[in-house]
Amino acid sequence: MKRSNSGDNYTSYKIGALTLTSLRDGYVDMPITRLRQPGNKVFGDEQPQQVRLVDGNLRLSVNAFSLDDGTDVTLIDTGASNAWLASMGLLPEALREANIAVNRIRTVAFTHTHIDHINGLILPNGQDAFPQLSRLLVPKEELGMFRAEARLQRFHERVETFEAGQRIDANIEAIAAPGHEVGHTCFRITGGGETVLVWGDIVHVPSIQFEQPEITWEFDSDQERARASRLRIMALAADNTYYIAGAHLDSPGVGCIARSGTTFRFDPL
Repeated sequence: MKRSNSGDNYTSYKIGALTLTSLRDGYVDMPITRLRQPGNKVFGDEQPQQVRLVDGNLRLSVNAFSLDDGTDVTLIDTGASNAWLASMGLLPEALREANIAVNRIRTVAFTHTHIDHINGLILPNGQDAFPQLSRLLVPKEELGMFRAEARLQRFHERVETFEAGQRIDANIEAIAAPGHEVGHTCFRITGGGETVLVWGDIVHVPSIQFEQPEITWEFDSDQERARASRLRIMALAADNTYYIAGAHLDSPGVGCIARSGTTFRFDPL
């Protein structure tokens, strides 16, 4: 997989005949106490030195990913729009920079239904972000959570659920990775003999969670399951030489991982 184009808020890669584009929605700053040691223990004065901070906070990139097969575009996650922080909501600008017409986005699939992944369906002015949307895919386990989002009420009855192991289309397969959320899903994309795993929120803080994958996140709905999924998905990617694309890896968030025992290393592409 090779980089084919880039700009301030996007980077595109060729994977066979497909084009995968990382789209930057912005960032969110969080206190280091969001990181949790086994047993839900908060870091204190012993916080790891390798963890990078910005003005005393963790800075998490927020990325979405599109896949262009030459006819239609599938978008995986949509960012936060104006539903959270002013540092987010750049997805429409990223799409314009990448020359991806919103009318070509016919399918949107969510890794899970947290606020920074789903609210980009609606622009700050209240209009639909993707006027030609025909498929809106939500993990089956999180249908109720999606329909509880009042801001997205007009989409509630348009949703199509999917399950792990299901093919979204000829190039995309859903893989279960529960823990961060009950239906958290990775998407395995294959083209030209190469594979990339768009893995959602498997990792929130790359400066520590590759080296210490046992470290979890306060907002994991089930920290033990999240830890187990992280180890399993990292091993899957490393052992099969998959590329990975992460929602919270530093933009553009695409690269490879290698492992030694239970420790992993991320190499940006």
